[in-house]
Amino acid sequence: MKLNHKLLKFTKLQIEKFNQIGIQDTSEILNYYPIRYIEISFVSSSLWKMKEKIFLIGKVVTNCSNYSFARNRSIQKFQVLYDDQYFQISLFNRPWASKQIVVGKQIFIQGVYEGKNKITCLNYSFDTKIDQQIEPVYSLKGGFTQKVISSCVDKVLKTVEIDNVIPSSLTQHYRLLTLHDAYHKIHQPQTMEDVRQAIRTLKYVEFLDFFTAMMLVKNEKLIDTGKVAKKIDTTKINALIQAQPFSLTKDQSLAIQDILRDMSSEKLMYRLIQGDVGCGKTFVAICAMYGSVLSGYQCALLAPTEILAKQHYETVTNTLKNTSIRIEVLYSSLSARQKEDVLERLRDGKIDILIGTHSIIQDDVLFSNLGLVIADEQHRFGVNQRKALKEKGKFADFLLMSATPIPRTLASTLFGDMDISTIYTMPASRKPVITKLIKENSMKPIVNEVQGLLQQGRQIYVICPSIDEGEQDALKNVNQIYKSLKVAFRPYQVGLLHGKMTSKEKDEVMHDFASNKIQILVSTTVVEVGVNVVNATGMIIYNSDRYGLSQIHQLRGRVQRGSHEGHCWLLTDNLEDKALERLNVLTSTSDGFQISYEDLRLRGPGDILGTRQSGLPDFVLANPIFDTKMIEAARNDAKMVVENENKIEFSRYILYVKYKNSDNITYID
Repeated sequence: MKLNHKLLKFTKLQIEKFNQIGIQDTSEILNYYPIRYIEISFVSSSLWKMKEKIFLIGKVVTNCSNYSFARNRSIQKFQVLYDDQYFQISLFNRPWASKQIVVGKQIFIQGVYEGKNKITCLNYSFDTKIDQQIEPVYSLKGGFTQKVISSCVDKVLKTVEIDNVIPSSLTQHYRLLTLHDAYHKIHQPQTMEDVRQAIRTLKYVEFLDFFTAMMLVKNEKLIDTGKVAKKIDTTKINALIQAQPFSLTKDQSLAIQDILRDMSSEKLMYRLIQGDVGCGKTFVAICAMYGSVLSGYQCALLAPTEILAKQHYETVTNTLKNTSIRIEVLYSSLSARQKEDVLERLRDGKIDILIGTHSIIQDDVLFSNLGLVIADEQHRFGVNQRKALKEKGKFADFLLMSATPIPRTLASTLFGDMDISTIYTMPASRKPVITKLIKENSMKPIVNEVQGLLQQGRQIYVICPSIDEGEQDALKNVNQIYKSLKVAFRPYQVGLLHGKMTSKEKDEVMHDFASNKIQILVSTTVVEVGVNVVNATGMIIYNSDRYGLSQIHQLRGRVQRGSHEGHCWLLTDNLEDKALERLNVLTSTSDGFQISYEDLRLRGPGDILGTRQSGLPDFVLANPIFDTKMIEAARNDAKMVVENENKIEFSRYILYVKYKNSDNITYID
């Protein structure tokens, strides 16, 4: 049901706020689960212990007073009568409370007991009719309050008819709740056992949806495609390999063999190649493109940014310089005349390899005989974009590349509709990056180390999470840091790079950094993927707690490009145990597989599984790391459902899965 349905009676502002956080319909509200629960219990104040969380409903006996201190800081104080005693209540940074809390009002307080009849208030409400002994707590995004979210969820639960599409035989076999009961119990539980049962049911449903969708996709791909096997000239490919100034690792060789075997078959290649930062995936892709061109086909290489597209163009051109392969690059900032020239030669078959950004997928980009599509860092593109590119070649093989690797057993579960090549081994010359955690969001503790690198002639990246001041006040921004470093590090040249700059401006900055005219580059994460400046061996990351572990690992891969030792400093003023635990993973290991595993364990699957999330059903409650037994059961059940789709209960469920994933069911990665 759409959010503007008259039965829901949502306000226009509420609908706008939901849309801002990616919620478009009632099913997405139902899947906006609480992040935790508060068990409300009222006990005599004589049983309270110091620093214990307590609940009370009392009467306000003094007006709320407001006291300001420091900048934008304040404390509010008032007294309540509870359990025949007076208690001093303190709130922080809620100056509006002084107008709300007045003598005579009944008030519900959740707080921490500080002893001597003093309470620090965490939350308060004037709704003293507590219907639930367990209160769900939602993540507050888009300006919502807990009260408004709970009210909206309640409207959906009362208005929407929740059909139990899960096959009844599976519901009975596993003693699952109906979807109606599961959604009611996860949002409005009476006991924590309600929550446990709801989560168990909804986790299983997520896995069953996932594996059923995957198997339907796999069945689509088994249909005869009409592809003609490519005739690969392995002699010339081996000659290219032998001509390189480096030796292939064992895993690179195996990956190339996998790809050439796929392209030589009558089955469309649909392969994921994954490996850590700097493991040599690009050369493997070049061998694939060379083989495809030698067999008479054109190739397309899709890169996520213009910077990376141009860098790929230089790398591919340099690697294939002693061949007759014709290579071009296409991006949005080309002049109309330049673009038309590229498009004309592409249509006439006078370009063998086209490298580009989203420009490649535009309708006017027509290939003469496209035989291979490669998407680099493919989780950065929407499923529809990749689909549009693949459809430019009816029988084109498809190779997806990812530098966010996950363990093979997990990969085989999550990418079951794809073949996977994994590059574990790293080139012998690559040294791990020395990574230090600085418990301060400032460069002051590391100035001497940074100066030491600069004096050795090395270059430095400085990464900030925002561009302009005021985007988020607590975050460092590139403009602010750029100005301060220009003064602090004279006579070294400081450059600025971010996504709001024009292509020409970005090109000039990257050219100056690559040629060492700029020694310190202050940038956003636009440098995250693929940027290759060998002399840059230092990286400073402000507000490092704001990034995923795999993203930081990608970033620090920029200072691991040559034979010199790289250094990375993680700056943060977030001293919470969980934040420090996450960041310490990066100081203790440089293994991208282990880092991805820890990111998945600590943050959940959403951050890691971008490589397939835009097509298959997402995991919200389910966690592939911990729920291994449930994964196995759901995978077997999905197989049974698809193989017996003529049974009414299974056919109905399959229709539901197809409808739910109607945009992607024949094209999922």
